[in-house]
Amino acid sequence: MAISQDRIIIFDTTLRDGEQSPGATLNVEEKLKVARALARLGVDVIEAGFPYASPGDFQAVQQVASAVGTEDGPTICGLARATQQDIKTAAEALKPAAKKRIHTFLATSDIHLQYKLKKTRQEVLSIVPEMVAYAKSFVDDVEFSPEDAGRSDPEFLYQVLEAAIAAGATTVNIPDTVGYTTPSEFGALIKGIKDNVPNIDQAIISVHGHDDLGLAVANFLEAVKNGARQLECTINGIGERAGNAALEELVMALHVRRQYFNPFLGRPAESTEPLTNIDTKQIYKTSRLVSNLTGMMVQPNKAIVGANAFAHESGIHQDGVLKNKLTYEIMDAQSIGLTENQIVLGKLSGRNAFRTRLKELGFELSETELNKAFVRFKDVADKKKEITDWDIEAIVNDEIRQPPELFRLELVQVSCGDNSCPTATVTVRTPEGEELTDAAIGTGPVDAIYKAINRVVNIPNELIEFSVQSVTSGIDAIGEVTIRLRYENKVYSGHAANTDIIVASARAYLKALNRLYAGLQAAKATETVVNS
Repeated sequence: MAISQDRIIIFDTTLRDGEQSPGATLNVEEKLKVARALARLGVDVIEAGFPYASPGDFQAVQQVASAVGTEDGPTICGLARATQQDIKTAAEALKPAAKKRIHTFLATSDIHLQYKLKKTRQEVLSIVPEMVAYAKSFVDDVEFSPEDAGRSDPEFLYQVLEAAIAAGATTVNIPDTVGYTTPSEFGALIKGIKDNVPNIDQAIISVHGHDDLGLAVANFLEAVKNGARQLECTINGIGERAGNAALEELVMALHVRRQYFNPFLGRPAESTEPLTNIDTKQIYKTSRLVSNLTGMMVQPNKAIVGANAFAHESGIHQDGVLKNKLTYEIMDAQSIGLTENQIVLGKLSGRNAFRTRLKELGFELSETELNKAFVRFKDVADKKKEITDWDIEAIVNDEIRQPPELFRLELVQVSCGDNSCPTATVTVRTPEGEELTDAAIGTGPVDAIYKAINRVVNIPNELIEFSVQSVTSGIDAIGEVTIRLRYENKVYSGHAANTDIIVASARAYLKALNRLYAGLQAAKATETVVNS
């Protein structure tokens, strides 16, 4: 039976492929926050994780399936290699979801077959239908991906896809796994599949791609023109290496240029019907949430959600925009949910007004989270004359994005100047409740703080990134600090926001250290269980 092809399905893999960005690991609570935001955004499918990869991933997929996988919510998907154990584990994790999908994959390029799988083409041709059918025995919705399809022999690829669809695959995903193809090549690959796989009308063609050459979004749009109807993407384009195709760029390209894309989906060019189910006004706040939770800052010149995306400094541009926005803006900032930078609350504002504004901004906090955020808000309101929506977002994201508080910062104090030696004193409460104080000198105040903290906590690490960003303009702006630490090839991130950039730097560093320490403790616990 042919499947409707008149709209684009948005498959979000922020929680699976996006989380594979170094240092972007999320705990279960953080994954749930992102999943709820993705549901509000209107994505069709959430790939919640790789259940067989770890007990933590299994738990996260299970909880996302339970919390977000409602009858009127998105389809919840779990990734599985083409093995019975992987597929069975994915099915178990997905049970709570009303709409569930198993996404299984097996490489088809000769380079992967020879060096990674050590299998022949004939072996792959027999494994694929067997495993797709096995997945189909658990769920009705099965997706199959021939990994590294972009570098696979097309004729062999057609055979594999035909076998997968015959075995029950309802979606066949074509990954450009290493970000190698160009738009014309990728479009031709999709067209070749449409023309040469006899039963292709029984499945949706999906695409997945990485941005190693900066071509992922362009490749996907070319794929749409040639028959792809599902786009696998991530918020802010996060993901392995150079990342994935960015959801916000794809959605807004299809939104702004829908008259161009309409005919490719069999619609009249002048149709104003949206091509996706995405609520574009949720894009900006979802982007901010993912950025804060993963510790991966959005570059200022990033398309759609970057700080400069709707800024105009050139006098000619400013003059044109003041006369008519269409002179230099192809979309309205409000279409992605970016509100005017207005004063919304002040130091005399009450708890109820604060709660109401948070709901308007898309935050759903527990009573405990609300209490913590309100205390921070009042503290900032005493220091700042103007409190903006951006300030509120920074405060709330800083408060709700708390790693396990094993080490707690009690005091930080610095002394520095152009003719003095930067010195820092810190007091840290240990997981055992003991308060330890130490001091250190450094090349600057932040360096001195980090050296003093290291002396207290005594956790080996390598600082690989320190970045500071102002949330709003002005001398009293909240500063956001993002820290990334490396230990034994694993990356741990920390993020904090404060009107005092020194305090934010100390808190961000300690948050990263807490994540690192929690990881070390978990590894020790696992080792103890194994040895016993």
